[in-house]
Amino acid sequence: MAKNGTLLWIDDEIELLRAHILFLKGKEYEVDTATNGRDALDRCRERDYDLILLDENMPGLTGLETLTLIKEMQPTVPVVMVTKSEEENIMNQAIGAKIADYLIKPVNPNQILLTLKKNIHKKDIITETTNTNYQQNMGRIAMQINDAASYEDWIEVYKTLTHWELELEHADNNMSEMLRMQKEEANNLFAKYIRRNYEGWFSPLNSEVLGLSKNSPRGGASSPRCTSVTPPREGQGGGQPLLSPHLFRDRIFPLLDQKEKVVLFVFDNFRYDQWKVISHELSGEFAFDEELYYSILPTATQYARNAIFSGLMPNKIAEMFPELWVDEDEEEGKNLNEAPLIQTQIDRYRRHDTFSYHKINDAQGAERLLAQYKQFANHDLNVVVVNFIDLLSHARTESKTLRELAADEAAYRSVTTTWFRHSPLRELFTLLAESDYKVVITTDHGSIRVNNPIKVVGDRNVNTNLRYKLGKNLSYNAREVYEIKDPRKVLLPSPNVSTAYIFAWGDNFFAYPNNYNHYVSYYRDTFQHGGISMEEMIVPLVTLTPKKR
Repeated sequence: MAKNGTLLWIDDEIELLRAHILFLKGKEYEVDTATNGRDALDRCRERDYDLILLDENMPGLTGLETLTLIKEMQPTVPVVMVTKSEEENIMNQAIGAKIADYLIKPVNPNQILLTLKKNIHKKDIITETTNTNYQQNMGRIAMQINDAASYEDWIEVYKTLTHWELELEHADNNMSEMLRMQKEEANNLFAKYIRRNYEGWFSPLNSEVLGLSKNSPRGGASSPRCTSVTPPREGQGGGQPLLSPHLFRDRIFPLLDQKEKVVLFVFDNFRYDQWKVISHELSGEFAFDEELYYSILPTATQYARNAIFSGLMPNKIAEMFPELWVDEDEEEGKNLNEAPLIQTQIDRYRRHDTFSYHKINDAQGAERLLAQYKQFANHDLNVVVVNFIDLLSHARTESKTLRELAADEAAYRSVTTTWFRHSPLRELFTLLAESDYKVVITTDHGSIRVNNPIKVVGDRNVNTNLRYKLGKNLSYNAREVYEIKDPRKVLLPSPNVSTAYIFAWGDNFFAYPNNYNHYVSYYRDTFQHGGISMEEMIVPLVTLTPKKR
């Protein structure tokens, strides 16, 4: 059996190609030949080929006719057209028939070898090269992780690890396992960084500079119009990254001040790696201005998304707009007041922007939004909340079939991409690409696949989230969690005087001692959010400009 592959070369002047055929046999390819289309079809009925080289100009069946019939029998086989013809219509017909390559005679052996490598061995070559490149960079990545000392450093670490995760998606298991171990180590060190620095992000200096202190008018802007404020660097009062409550002030309002019409998509529970794969779907239509920002803790919709829309930290929302804040122990939905919260932020900044708000939970909702597209022009800002990815995450927990369909991060990304490609939202982006809108894509938080249970005990009023807990009688191992005993220091609501918050980090999740084994087996290997990890906290914020501009 041929080591490198089995080829069929179809040409009515095959004798003139003997030198090429001998060259390919010397490279350990098995080469069958045919001098006309009919014989070639007989060969294809007898065996499968790794690649077929096909002359276009032959007596009897032409190359294009032969190509069509071959594709009916072996639809996946790559066919390379080899011809003297340089006519554009012949090229177009061949490309339309999904040929793998188009070579103009006379060809030299290296041209043929190159097309074989592209069409037969490309995946193996890419995998081998990627594995080698990752091996060569492992030391540098380890140093980058160990040297990370600021929020900017951790953004760069996460971008690096995500890059290699996507590169190694089809690599051998050894390399993927090495990357997984590096990512696990990075998340442990990231959690230490957050535990040391998170409270400092809300120190009086940072809160004052960033419009979060109690002395700022209505807890927000200090001037009639919004201006972007650059946070102090770490070392100057600790510094503070771009956080959930800053998104409108620092990214959306400046666009509106430039008289841009803006469409803001907030994809619930959307990770950076998911954005990277979806970006390939949009790269032909949009130019990207991509950055990452930090979700506040807890990395959950009630806190992070409400902070985005209100421009306030959760305790300020609860204080200033108690009718719009829903406590953890209340039964009603935690994200039902998003449009009113947006209006409070516009009012607080003394702005007069008009906006529309849409929440998309399913394909029917996306279809309705698509039908309303022309109404976007009536508003300065159009906000679209998309819940599919969060619904997928929850459904995966509940459904064995979905858990197998999205078995790991790579499969989870693939399901996300497939959904987006075939969703009515994709058509909406096509319409936006033909418009003058600025499009912003972001999220409230990401998620992480959890595996390691840690025990926590609380009363029946403790919230159900697996990555964070709050309550007044929590029992836990303080070394296993990030504990906040005074929520006011990080601007979180405190329903009771003795309320504490605890957060899981890495791939840990909270489990109750009661019915422990069943609980752990049910939730292990599920995607969860609310706690501390790069995947949950460091999330995408991307501005898209239609290329037609």
